[in-house]
Amino acid sequence: MDLKLKLEQLHQRVVGLKDQINTEEATKNAFVMPFIQILGYDIFNPTEVVPEHICDIGTKKGEKVDYVIRKNDEPILIFECKHWKESADAHNSQLHRYYHVSRARFGVLTNGTVYNFYTDLEKPNIMDEKPFFTINIEDLKDSSIKILESFTKQQYNLETILDSAEALKYIKAIRKEFEKEIELPSDDLVRLLVSRFFDKSLTANRMQTFKEYTKKALTISINESISDRLKSALNINEQIEKKQEDNNVNPIIETGDSAKITTTEEELEAFQMVKAILREKIPSGRIAARDTQSYFGVLLDNNNRKPICRFHFNTSNKYLEIFHNGKDAGEKILLGNLDEIYSHRLELHQTIENY
Repeated sequence: MDLKLKLEQLHQRVVGLKDQINTEEATKNAFVMPFIQILGYDIFNPTEVVPEHICDIGTKKGEKVDYVIRKNDEPILIFECKHWKESADAHNSQLHRYYHVSRARFGVLTNGTVYNFYTDLEKPNIMDEKPFFTINIEDLKDSSIKILESFTKQQYNLETILDSAEALKYIKAIRKEFEKEIELPSDDLVRLLVSRFFDKSLTANRMQTFKEYTKKALTISINESISDRLKSALNINEQIEKKQEDNNVNPIIETGDSAKITTTEEELEAFQMVKAILREKIPSGRIAARDTQSYFGVLLDNNNRKPICRFHFNTSNKYLEIFHNGKDAGEKILLGNLDEIYSHRLELHQTIENY
């Protein structure tokens, strides 16, 4: 089973259990230890995964870090854990002290859902104030999973990680600033862009107007880029539509005007969730998708007669339509959030079994 699927299963576990987890110790047992195990380390071997490892700090004796991960008898990772309700950013001073005496090059601060990875890029043997890498179990990204692979027991290589840590740190910082600019463009960015085509002075009123224009332009550009990439990846083209017409198939997916179809980030994320669930039963190559003006559909074998589910995300309420009863009309289910898709795993599997 690949790393992504294991992490998605851990996410389902977190969602299902966290309301019953009332202590830090329970958080460690239910969430953090499975995460360490997913990385390939033997949580039942106290010489590889060392719990309550003593890190004496100056005159303070008996100070303990929650876990130390060892490889070839050398400490490589230290974990400091907090209750899942606490912020994973709130206690790095404690991890900072442990890092100084542990001899490990990487420290992890976690609340069981968010994992912040630290190292000493700025000053040797002194942990940086900000993490160079963060992964959130409740918001998994393919790019983050790829980075996490380098921390697995099988792929861990100190020099390789250190070589990329600086890039990760500053890419993260730049991306954060870029996201701020998308949400609220700064005067500097607006001046930079507008000066290339607008030769008049920017009054206060003009600046505010161009800020709104800039925000809309950035949003449209990003949405269209996402839509174009998804259509390319799913091979939605005229040849498929022509083949359907030749076979005299009445398509379940509406064709519509493709120029009016915008694939959203939520639809793309929901598709990845469903795909992860279905991969437990069938190869990913058999899972196809089509976007329409009315809904986003997921199909078995790219066959319009084999709909698996549909996402109706074009209104204020979001619905998942599933076809597990083997009927032409699906069952629409109101979603409070995208994570609730995982609670319909059995119905999605049943649809596959029916076909």
